[in-house]
Amino acid sequence: MVKRPTRAAPPLPRTIVVIAVVSLLNDFASEMVVPLIPLLLATVLAAGPVALGLIEGAADAMSNLLKLWSGRRSDLTGGKRKTYVVSGYLLSNLVRPLIGFSGSWPTVLAIRVTDRVGKGVRTAPRDALIADTVPDGQAGQAFGFARALDHAGAVLGALAAAAIVYFGTERLDIVIALSAIPGIATVALIALGVKEPPRAAAPTNEPFQLASAVLSPTTRAYLLAVGLFTLGKIPETFVLLRGHELGASTVELLLLWAAMHAVKVTVSEQAGRHTDRVGRRPFIITGWMVYAVTLFALAFVDKPAMLWTWSLALGFYFGLTEGAERALVRDLAAPAERGTAFGWFHMVVGLAAIPAGLLLGGLWSVYGVTAAFLVSSALAVLGVLSFWRFVR
Repeated sequence: MVKRPTRAAPPLPRTIVVIAVVSLLNDFASEMVVPLIPLLLATVLAAGPVALGLIEGAADAMSNLLKLWSGRRSDLTGGKRKTYVVSGYLLSNLVRPLIGFSGSWPTVLAIRVTDRVGKGVRTAPRDALIADTVPDGQAGQAFGFARALDHAGAVLGALAAAAIVYFGTERLDIVIALSAIPGIATVALIALGVKEPPRAAAPTNEPFQLASAVLSPTTRAYLLAVGLFTLGKIPETFVLLRGHELGASTVELLLLWAAMHAVKVTVSEQAGRHTDRVGRRPFIITGWMVYAVTLFALAFVDKPAMLWTWSLALGFYFGLTEGAERALVRDLAAPAERGTAFGWFHMVVGLAAIPAGLLLGGLWSVYGVTAAFLVSSALAVLGVLSFWRFVR
């Protein structure tokens, strides 16, 4: 049998490529800082897993609550999504380098939350801007490509931090301060390089409406499943905290962080392309199950080599699902309501972030790491079952 050649997908629009490069630069800056936070807490500020859980949970919750507001506002103001995106990147990259000068973990909490306010302002309008720009049939590819470059920035940031620590200085404050350099490039590129496509504002008689009634029943069922699954998700920085407990060096942990994101880069775009052809559901269910199994395995990790193996499995989960999850939001939302739909998606994740982080940190402190990861794995399985049952 002669195999018929497959038609190559057309190139993505320039705006999407520029947004993806912006994500790369921003994550370059961010990931010079984020993997050092658990080490800063454990070594300099004498704080443990409860403080880390509170910081990461509060930061993610603040970020995702604001995503609903900014997403809806960007729907109601035609042609203004870019304003929110630029403002969000600017705020994050102004405050993030200050973490290195913190004298206590509450100061880290305040700066980290402010950083994530910027993320909250920009993310839903940015995702909606991608959804507005991408042609039908390429949404999975577009979101997968954007996530791939985002994770590529994380690889570069972690490797840059590792190189500075290994060849230059072990002072974490200096490494964190240097993250301002790619941060400045991020803001300049998004401000000068992105042109927003024209569109009409969302039709509404209300000046501002956040009610979930604008979403379809399937979208609401999807958000419920996402919320349940997120209750079992762990802040990725807990993997680094576990590595620190197992005796891994700062350089090794930064290389582990880079390797995990390298797996995300490798998988994300190809997985996104495949979801355009076969659907989002199989990839989301498979990825969520990989996550639940990985958390179960992490409960019993007692050597750095085992931590490497299962951290790479976490990267595989992210690569499989991140593009599919966002593309499914686009599939389910009306064009004039995309900012709102993405805002609800991110807000639901945010509402689950604080209890998820505090639950993991509390169980870790009181009952140990094994109990913490086993409970998180069980909650992730509940999310898988709810998605399989209610989201068709």
